Formats: sequence, C-alpha cells, structure tokens
Amino acid sequence: MSTTDSCQLTTKDFTILEVLRDRHPMRDEAFWAILQRKISSAVVMFRDDIPANVVTLNSRVAYRVNDGPAETRIIAHDQMRGLVGMLLPITNLRGLALLGLAEGQSISIPTAGGHLEILTVHEVVYQPEAARRERLKLAGASEPRRPSEPGLRVVHRSDDPRDKPGNGVAAGFDAGFDDPGPSAA
Repeated sequence: MSTTDSCQLTTKDFTILEVLRDRHPMRDEAFWAILQRKISSAVVMFRDDIPANVVTLNSRVAYRVNDGPAETRIIAHDQMRGLVGMLLPITNLRGLALLGLAEGQSISIPTAGGHLEILTVHEVVYQPEAARRERLKLAGASEPRRPSEPGLRVVHRSDDPRDKPGNGVAAGFDAGFDDPGPSAA
C-alpha cells in the first residue's frame, strides 16, 4: 500500500476538475484541499496513454475504506438517477479522492467526525479508456466506426477524368440551374 500525493488524469478528467474548481464555490475545506491537490499534482495524459490500472471517470473501481471489505462503485461526474448505490460522484469527497489513483495506491481523507480514513484502490475492474483500446486492438483499426454511422464513400474526386470540360458532366450539372444565390435576395 502506497500513499500518494500525485495522481494520473486524462485530459478530459483534468479539465472537468478545473471546471469543478472554477464554477463551484468552495464546498468545504477538505473537498477544496483535495481538489486543489489533484489539480496541482496531476500527471495529465491522453486517453490512449493512461494505464489500465488507474481510476478515471466512469471506471468501476473496487476500493477499501481503512481495513474494511472492498466496495465497488462507478466513479461518475455527478449524481445520475436510476443508479442509486452504484455511483460515487466526484462531487463526493471519496469519489474525488479516488480519481486518478492506481491500483494499490491510498489516500487519506478527513471524515465528518474529524478522523482520517484511508481509501485504497484494490482493483480497477473496468476502465473505459482501456476497454476502448482493447476494442480497437481486436478490430485492428485505429478508430472505431459506430454501427449507426454509415461508412464514408467518395462522391466526387477532383482528378476524375470524366469531370473535365467538354465531357458533359459539368454541363449537365449546370443545365437548368438558375438560383442566383443569397446575394440576390
């Protein structure tokens, strides 16, 4: 178990923390201190470079509080309806504290009663960035195409020999075209 003052964040997660800091007044000293520490000590990475064992937004993480049993939650941007008990938002002190930690890392946070609790990342069960990389690797592609999106197809090429003056293609396009454009209005 290693206690850390640094964390690893994706560019997106880092930006969300900055917005959280800039748009919301100081909630309480403990929350504000951890938020400032995360932002100031973060190693910021592209989503393709973040290690699979690091807690990112929308990761499912198993963590321990002190020496208690492991709890599994999804680290979320904010509260979502319908997922009661499954989410741990970063607007919550524990959610914020876990964001950016790697498996085996710990962080101490104060409790409402004035004591300290130690949160330890036991396992990153699911990380969206790692899952994306795995899908790409299996597909052998550099960027996935969503099934709902049509594939790209060439509809016009500037080097097409059929599209030269005098071949009838351009003339056929221009025939009957009488719209003077927006400047005529």
